[in-house]
Amino acid sequence: MKESKQVKETLTNERPASWKEFPDIGLYKDQVVTYVSRQLVRFDDEEPITSAMINNYIKDKLLPRADGKKYSREHLAGLIEICILKQVLSVRDIGFLLQQVMDESTPELFYEKFIGDVNQSLTQIAEYVEEEWCLQDLPDIALRMAISCYCSKLVCERLIDIIRSSASAEENKKKEKPDIKLVEQHENKQEYKKETKERDLE
Repeated sequence: MKESKQVKETLTNERPASWKEFPDIGLYKDQVVTYVSRQLVRFDDEEPITSAMINNYIKDKLLPRADGKKYSREHLAGLIEICILKQVLSVRDIGFLLQQVMDESTPELFYEKFIGDVNQSLTQIAEYVEEEWCLQDLPDIALRMAISCYCSKLVCERLIDIIRSSASAEENKKKEKPDIKLVEQHENKQEYKKETKERDLE
């Protein structure tokens, strides 16, 4: 089947740029929109990102502010990550999840790992696609893939909830933990008052 062959070829050959392949000079916003759109594997002509979306991501602190009017490699990487993840997760969950993993990495190292996982998944799904699929088979195949996506999304969202609950509990512990300096100051003050009172009695 010609269409399934095209799907397989696209999944096999198209890949987002690596960090080192990013432009080494800053890009203006309209250039960013065009560049990022070309990095995403898709089968339609609809623009996956707009200037307004970029502004919103910066406002929501998913991205750092531009350097003047120019955007760096860090912005390109972040936008590609967001565009891929927003097919599955809410913007709120994306921001939280990226914050958790970025705390222990750098933008470059994280992006390379992220794209490595994306490429591996594209290769696996490309191997699943068969050029010999016939039209009559497609409804059942599409349904199975939709169910698989649902199950993966279900687990993903639950894992994020677990991480969020754990992070919230840890934050509460920090708030409840007494300030050692304040405690010491209080104890010293109490000790001073006690010594002063004892001298007065003498």
